[in-house]
Amino acid sequence: MKLGIVGLPNVGKSTLFNAITNSKAQSENYPFCTIEPNVGVVCVPDKRLDVLAKMNNSKKIVPAVIEFVDIAGLVKGASKGEGLGNKFLSNIREVDAIVHVVRCFEDSNIVHVDGSVDPARDIDTINLELIFADMETVDKHIDRVKKLLKGDKKYQTDLSLFEKLKAALEQGKLANTVELNEDKAEIMRSVQLLTNKPVIYACNIGDGDREEGNPFVEQVKKHVGGDNCEVFTICAQIEQEISELDEEEKKLFLEELGFESSGLDRLIGKCYTLLNLISFITSGEMETKAWTILKGTRAPQAAGKIHSDFERGFIRAEVVSYDVLEKLGSMAAAKEKGLVRSEGKDYVVKDGDVVLFRFNV
Repeated sequence: MKLGIVGLPNVGKSTLFNAITNSKAQSENYPFCTIEPNVGVVCVPDKRLDVLAKMNNSKKIVPAVIEFVDIAGLVKGASKGEGLGNKFLSNIREVDAIVHVVRCFEDSNIVHVDGSVDPARDIDTINLELIFADMETVDKHIDRVKKLLKGDKKYQTDLSLFEKLKAALEQGKLANTVELNEDKAEIMRSVQLLTNKPVIYACNIGDGDREEGNPFVEQVKKHVGGDNCEVFTICAQIEQEISELDEEEKKLFLEELGFESSGLDRLIGKCYTLLNLISFITSGEMETKAWTILKGTRAPQAAGKIHSDFERGFIRAEVVSYDVLEKLGSMAAAKEKGLVRSEGKDYVVKDGDVVLFRFNV
């Protein structure tokens, strides 16, 4: 999963990204690290892996990972190539979802690029650039489909879709707010419009604000309500401080703040929810590993995440829920009580399923 962090200058975008890339790793296999100057990979927090690894004497733990991309270069006119506009737009096309950092704090020492703190205005500035870029994309598709329509009437559906999208974009609406049937929604997904990507608006509050937020956060919620998005409150400055602590210090610091987990951990959870993702787990002596899939994925396709041969030669899945294993203490105990199920091709994998796939190629 790849998430793009966007935002205007001086909103706390870089502070949040620095907190992400400085965080201490939970696993030697996937350390929190910087692959490139603007890309960081973080482990998805999952305490279930530690329990299962201990239960099965696993030699290593491999958590699921998320790639964060710090997308720089957005200014007014980015859609026309201003600043690093073209690079910004090409980077954002490659991500699965957008984390839009919005400044929701006052600080006279940090100058706002537009002279004052106004979250609604800042959101509109970025969204307008994305809308302009999408309008250009849609216009190109309309021209192409009109030519194809002369030889084949089946493209009428495509044309009606793109014309509907153009009308919405011209009204300043995001593509993900346009109601479509599943056939048209599938066509739109194939086009990869920027404003069709899921968005989390990360309201960056001051370190003296409460987690519930402040009037600026309320302004964001009111402004983007109904836009198929999530609003999340976080203090980037505190997250950067947390990222520099070791695990024991981090635990104590969070307890002092009254938090069970860091804002970054909660942000990752929000991203999973927004993208409709879950994790199933494989665990044995060699490794305990989390695998990320879309909610609703059936067993053969989940097996294919491990290896294409697993999907191609799928026979069955031996499944037990994590909660059962944690309670009973071992796979042997679960089998003894008849709680390890044999599931076939139609089984829909659930979050926390511990699975052993049987296959033959």
